Amino acid sequence: MNGNKPTEQQALQERQKFVTAFNDTMIKIWQEQITLLGVIDTGALLASPKAIAMRADGRFFEVSLSQAFLEYGLWQDYGTGRETPRGNSGDIGRAKVRQRRKWFRRKYYASVMNIKEFYEDNIGRSFTGTLSDFARRCNKSHV
Repeated sequence: MNGNKPTEQQALQERQKFVTAFNDTMIKIWQEQITLLGVIDTGALLASPKAIAMRADGRFFEVSLSQAFLEYGLWQDYGTGRETPRGNSGDIGRAKVRQRRKWFRRKYYASVMNIKEFYEDNIGRSFTGTLSDFARRCNKSHV
């Protein structure tokens, strides 16, 4: 094995470890954001983020991750709530009491981009190694 190319088993273990850590890290990030922004009244939202499921094929090429939190968290993220009736035109004639507290989307998007970049690198290195192994085998058979 050269210094830059992991074995197939090492690449698989690296992907599995990264995906598991990603799921756990998402929960911690959301809880930190909720705490930093003070989106805490009863503590229900803070306790609600959970990793629900992770499904992966045996090689971790295709992965499905699921997390959940209380719907109330979305209303905090959007800055809407009880004083904003459904179906309003946007101007309801009174001052907006609630402030938008973006705890979910920005961090989630950044984390998804991190896992995307990790997969690009990890699978890319494995694929490059596969091509170089193939070329080396072809060269040996033609010598």
